[in-house]
Amino acid sequence: MDVDWNVMIWALIPIIAIVGGMASAIIALINRARIRELEIRERIAMIERGLVPPPEVDPHGFDRAMDRLERAQVRGGAIFGSKAIRHRRSGIILMGVGFGMMVLIAFSERGPDFHDAVGVGGFLVIVGLAFFISSFLEAHPAPPYSPPPVPPPPQPPTRPPQ
Repeated sequence: MDVDWNVMIWALIPIIAIVGGMASAIIALINRARIRELEIRERIAMIERGLVPPPEVDPHGFDRAMDRLERAQVRGGAIFGSKAIRHRRSGIILMGVGFGMMVLIAFSERGPDFHDAVGVGGFLVIVGLAFFISSFLEAHPAPPYSPPPVPPPPQPPTRPPQ
């Protein structure tokens, strides 16, 4: 039996790439777990010494969350958008897909009649319209949270002149 080594090498390249990619992913997970374990040990050591560890474990994640909160407050909505906005967006997309299906089926090469096009695409248009209408029936989102004002520190009483 004659083996063609050229074909064998070309067949091994994707296998080696897949195994290498999986190995690098496993190594990255192990390293991330070690770093997390060291962070936890450092935090425990700080607590044992009587020091107060910082509140945020991931400073970059904390900054991202604060930026997202500030953007939401500027927009005046909830952090991830209200249900009404999501329903309205879903309804508009579904209506567009439904109208597109109507046009696609109506102008296809086989030429089905208009009723088939309205039947298939019309279903999606009706579902999209239901989402769109339900977006107006949703309760309005609560205004963004703002912390209560901090009262000024108390002033010491003044003595009347004697």
